[in-house]
Amino acid sequence: MNRILLLEDDLSLISGLSFALKKQGFEIENARTIKEAGEYWRKGRYNLLILDVSLPDGCGFEFCKMVRKESEVPIIFLTASDEEMNIIMGLDIGGDDYITKPFKLGVLVSRVNALLRRTKSIRKNDAELVSNGIKINLLQTVVYKNGEQIELTAGEYKLLCLFMQNPNIVLTKDQILQRLWDCDADYIDSSTLTVYIRRLRMKVENNPSEPEMILTVRGMGYKWNENFSES
Repeated sequence: MNRILLLEDDLSLISGLSFALKKQGFEIENARTIKEAGEYWRKGRYNLLILDVSLPDGCGFEFCKMVRKESEVPIIFLTASDEEMNIIMGLDIGGDDYITKPFKLGVLVSRVNALLRRTKSIRKNDAELVSNGIKINLLQTVVYKNGEQIELTAGEYKLLCLFMQNPNIVLTKDQILQRLWDCDADYIDSSTLTVYIRRLRMKVENNPSEPEMILTVRGMGYKWNENFSES
């Protein structure tokens, strides 16, 4: 049975979420503060975390950062804010999905199931991706360029994995958003995705102003050019 830690201080939402998730066969433990969630986290093992952003004793982002120091457990953020910068921050620090209140319980349950399926699929894949001098160790979530480790945010890491797992295939904006974060296209617009692409190019391309690995396919999307070779 999959175990979920729910960090949420709204009693009515806790009741609704717990009922909907238990009905789907999940085991739920509820925490209403970051301190309480920390105690649950240290004592138990969870398959997924659902974290509210605004809490009585701090921010769900803080708890996410703590968890990410020791675990890659899937994380979904709940928030009343749909501002672009909050979404980017949540994904960059290690969140896997982001859903704004109010939402339908069935939508959240579908997001939970999709994220758990995706996580299970990733674990079954090969432990390493190698292309164009870039190597990703999927088990350790570490990236190397020409043998030297490079630092990526969680969002940049996921984007690079998506490209390298689909070499020479044009990925549209909608495909990237749906497969990377399970987000609706309305949550993250084209300009935000462009920022992610630009930042990733700065770290993996030899000449970011003239990219040869992450190519823009005008009017369609982006693709990872596996045929690239240094001259």
